[in-house]
Amino acid sequence: MSLLPAQPTICFAHVAYRCADRFAARGAPFPHFEVRSLDELQARLPEADVLVVSGFWRNTLPTLTTRLKYVQSLSAGTDQYDRAVFAQHGIHLASGAGANAAAVSEHAVGLMLGITRKLFVARDDQHNKFWSGMKGDFAQREDELNGKTAIVVGMGRIGQRLIRLLKAFDMHVIGIRANPAAGTEGADEVHATNALPELLPRADFVVLVCPLTPETTGLMGEAAFAAMKPGAYLINCARGRVADEDALIAALRNNTIRGAGLDVMATEPLPPESPLWELPNAFLTPHTAGETCAYEDNVLDLMMENIARMQAGNADLVNRIV
Repeated sequence: MSLLPAQPTICFAHVAYRCADRFAARGAPFPHFEVRSLDELQARLPEADVLVVSGFWRNTLPTLTTRLKYVQSLSAGTDQYDRAVFAQHGIHLASGAGANAAAVSEHAVGLMLGITRKLFVARDDQHNKFWSGMKGDFAQREDELNGKTAIVVGMGRIGQRLIRLLKAFDMHVIGIRANPAAGTEGADEVHATNALPELLPRADFVVLVCPLTPETTGLMGEAAFAAMKPGAYLINCARGRVADEDALIAALRNNTIRGAGLDVMATEPLPPESPLWELPNAFLTPHTAGETCAYEDNVLDLMMENIARMQAGNADLVNRIV
């Protein structure tokens, strides 16, 4: 028995993504519409069988409709969705995991290169028309990834691709995953999450690409930063709350660690009063790691496969959460 009508109506809800344009470019096999605000989503949700959404999601939305059967998250992270609400209303939920694997893994490498090669400093110097000379001080000099040790926390599709990229830089890669028996994915070593504290002193980079869960919330706190090398870097492309932001700011101010490349923060947008804006050893991007010109099509691929499964009566969705 089909779990969706033959011609399901799809609502694309996002402030910026152009899912409707990309869907139209595919020939738009199903009726669809796009909304750009929460108010508009709330008003038009009763028209939709399928909702493609991320930031606009509110766990009160299912009370507005009896028609909605399937939510495709635009994001890989799904901590904003209350599973019990979905179960209560009989709505299926699938994540966007894998859609941004290439983008986020490449962005993590970009942050690593940007902060070690001091590309953000060079950009500031360019704007100031300042030609920086050669540096005798090792603390001020650019560095390289070759031969360094990276701990990759999270070995899902993003982490797996990141490991392959880092190995291409001839780095020693230590993977951290909940179940080390699940495989090395090309890493030199794999350890359980509870082994992280004893591994931190070995790392030149700690790269966070894990989901936000009760176990990973605050994973990098004061004790973790104190265990790192003074010359080490934190790279966070996971969720802001995987790192204790106050502890991170203190570690950067006190040079407990050398620097941080951050795509995610505890509060987004980052408040103007946050010290992170002005810390010279922090390199920030505004949660854009997953944003590339291919992203909408990658999510649409997941959505189309899941619609086909539901129409065949199959609730075993790709990236099924509920």
